[in-house]
Amino acid sequence: MTLQHAITNWQGKSAADISDIYQRYQHSDNFVQNLLQCMQQSALQKGATWLLKCHLESHGTVPANAVYKRLSQLQHWQSKLHILQCIPYLPIGSSDKHGLEVFLRQCLTDNNKFVRAWAYNGFHLLACQYGEYREETEQFLRMAMRDEAPSVQARVRNILKQGF
Repeated sequence: MTLQHAITNWQGKSAADISDIYQRYQHSDNFVQNLLQCMQQSALQKGATWLLKCHLESHGTVPANAVYKRLSQLQHWQSKLHILQCIPYLPIGSSDKHGLEVFLRQCLTDNNKFVRAWAYNGFHLLACQYGEYREETEQFLRMAMRDEAPSVQARVRNILKQGF
């Protein structure tokens, strides 16, 4: 069975099942390239991005620009969330910052509060690396503390503790 078939057969709910898929395929040839290809298919995005996040958290490597150039293709809130949670592991190249900025702006207005919370985190990381985003990011964080849901505010408080 291929990685693509394994993701297709995943029911989309069980963390144990997707973890098993990661354990089975992580050392296979072209694992990361196959994940990146699966990210381009709507039906596979949720599983592919979960596996990508797991790979990065397990100290795996992924070409950051290959992820960043696929941001506009993400359709599901879970896929967006997974990629937002990957940003701390992916350096932001100067050629990637504009595309990432557009994605983060879209995520700040997402209906899902987890996506919004992690979008604030993404802006913080962008501003830490590129000073031109700092003032606007500070404004976003202040507005979030005033206007966002308590769960989003909790994430923003953690960001504010880190500083710039």
